[in-house]
Amino acid sequence: MEQNTQFIGQSFAFLDSVEQAERAAELNRPVLVIGERGTGKELIAERLHRLSLRWGEPLIVMNCAALPETLIEAELFGHEAGAFTGATRTRQGRFEEADGGTLFLDELGTLSMAAQERLLRVVEYGEVTRIGASRPIRVDVRIVAATNEDLPVAAEEGRFRADLLDRLSFEVITLPPLRAREGDVRVLTDHFGRKMAAELGWPQWPGFAAPAMAELEAYRWPGNVRELRNVVERAVYRWDEPTRSIDRIVFDPFGSPWRPVAMPNISRQSVKKVAQVSEDAPTPEAAPQVAAYEVTDLKAAMDAHEVAILQGALSRYRFNQRATAKGLGLSYDQLRHCLKKHGLLGALANIEA
Repeated sequence: MEQNTQFIGQSFAFLDSVEQAERAAELNRPVLVIGERGTGKELIAERLHRLSLRWGEPLIVMNCAALPETLIEAELFGHEAGAFTGATRTRQGRFEEADGGTLFLDELGTLSMAAQERLLRVVEYGEVTRIGASRPIRVDVRIVAATNEDLPVAAEEGRFRADLLDRLSFEVITLPPLRAREGDVRVLTDHFGRKMAAELGWPQWPGFAAPAMAELEAYRWPGNVRELRNVVERAVYRWDEPTRSIDRIVFDPFGSPWRPVAMPNISRQSVKKVAQVSEDAPTPEAAPQVAAYEVTDLKAAMDAHEVAILQGALSRYRFNQRATAKGLGLSYDQLRHCLKKHGLLGALANIEA
């Protein structure tokens, strides 16, 4: 887990979550941390540990999604020598390693049902049994778990044990996404930008120009703070004029006119796959000439293909119409005509707005 981390933000939604974590830290109870990717679930787990009475004991981290299902139970609960193929020596599990401290289970929703059942017993009785052992071992561990899944829904669908959810959800801290943290994009941008400028040896921090900052604040941030940090640091390191405000931002590092493009899917309504010519046809000349795909509506198929090409090109050039026209070998007016023909101008206006 990342050390020397800081909580950066001033929005009420963010501060409420931090305050909730600080209150929960004092109690020796399990805590669930819910949030989208990049919202700082690991940081909250570390804060819960550092502010608890267990702060001097181990904080053990396990990403439940990083291991195959066959190894998760051995990692959590340990195993005896000879318990399974490859188990040449006895090994402690994460629960034993965290004894007296905190165990942080990231991506909790990916645990198998078998692992959930054994985890339930640990939470209920404070005992773990190594794989291949006959006697349980007492452990004193506080569990902090994190997920980006809707666990109540998973429990209703039978993908997560409802009784385990009940025992782990003494307190549930739901972290707000960055798009809901009013004013925090500007604060975080300045923080990450200054750190990157110092790393590059710039004499001062010029900041971002107003149009660039407006772009940053208008973006939806599906990757939240982690994505923002990457975008800001990339913009700083690519900027060659340290004395002038940064006014160029690249949100998608994969964006390139040479980016490989998958062939568009043709509309199923206009194209259907048909059988190949059978091998026992008398002769190639006598066999009917059947194409791999039979088009039942040529105009609809061509329109679907053209729409897919236009949408792919617009996305590749970040919906810049002039750049898209140039990339397709069209004039600006020709591109506008194609967009109007297929009814794409209205959707494009909404994106640009």
